[in-house]
Amino acid sequence: MTGTPPGNPPLRVGLVGYGLAGSVFHAPLIAATEGLALDTVVTSNPERERQARAEFPDVRTVAAPDELFDRAGELDLVVVASPNKTHVPLATRALEAGLPVVVDKPVAGTAAEARALATLAEERGLLLSVFQNRRWDNDFLTLRKLLAEDALGEVWRFESRFERWRPQPKGGWRESGDPAEIGGLLYDLGSHVVDQALVLFGPVTQVYAESVVRRAGAEADDDTFLALTHANGVRSHLYVSSTAAQLGPRFRVLGSKAGYVKHGLDPQEAALREGKRPGPGWGEEDESLWGRVGAGDSPLTGGGQVAATVPGDYPAYYAAVAEALREGGPNPVDALEAAAALDVLEAARRSARDAVVVSL
Repeated sequence: MTGTPPGNPPLRVGLVGYGLAGSVFHAPLIAATEGLALDTVVTSNPERERQARAEFPDVRTVAAPDELFDRAGELDLVVVASPNKTHVPLATRALEAGLPVVVDKPVAGTAAEARALATLAEERGLLLSVFQNRRWDNDFLTLRKLLAEDALGEVWRFESRFERWRPQPKGGWRESGDPAEIGGLLYDLGSHVVDQALVLFGPVTQVYAESVVRRAGAEADDDTFLALTHANGVRSHLYVSSTAAQLGPRFRVLGSKAGYVKHGLDPQEAALREGKRPGPGWGEEDESLWGRVGAGDSPLTGGGQVAATVPGDYPAYYAAVAEALREGGPNPVDALEAAAALDVLEAARRSARDAVVVSL
């Protein structure tokens, strides 16, 4: 973590939104980061206001973003963790108020909007970063290590699954069929799996997708598949679903020398939901869940060698944000990278709608 330089007070953070993203991810990670202080939470929900005060007794709460921006001079960073449709207008207001911004994914509904935000941030000389926390998942970090070691040889196929079994819709904006809400799994979980594929294997030249609404009463896509062709020849097959009665491997990566298979989700989200906070042993996984690397046999029957899982490290994101603001360090997730992922998501939406392969 980045420490606060002697004599320098911590950077004051305003957090807009205290739903799932704000309360489970952003607030705990901000509070755990040296050099950052959670100053203000924006929520109009009385229950969430009480929750924020109970969890962070020193935090100020306000009911509307206007009240936050009226105090822009007292803040050093704004984090936008409100519903997707508000990301662009709130990030724009923050930048125009002279404040650096972290925006939860997806940063925008379109790549054009993301690039416009990036241009505004550059013109103002301000940080604009996108919270793609699953770049710090344990399995993703492990796969990056294996690739750096050339343990798999030339990668031919990357399979990534973010599957759940939720046969009953929860409702709310995330499952709304209104396009203005930017809901559905393509933009929710799809933002994660596409971002990971681009980080690992680079630009995409072709996109094919199938997107279905399967559950009775659901309005937005809840079972979606993407097939990506990368410029370097790697094929990525990405699955996001709320209707998977049997969960497949999180990663199955096939190369010219070996493959890597890993089951189970990174434990950090579950830990944060349970109220646990970063500290010693954070992000570590039980050895029984480690993946395997091998060739010619199934890992489920003992094939291959156990590959120790690198601990997940969500705290690294906000540590990097603090370093970027204090010392001019690199932006952990640039908005233009998020725009490239949105190019793929927009192509996938068109592919699924028109039953075509889309070239980028």
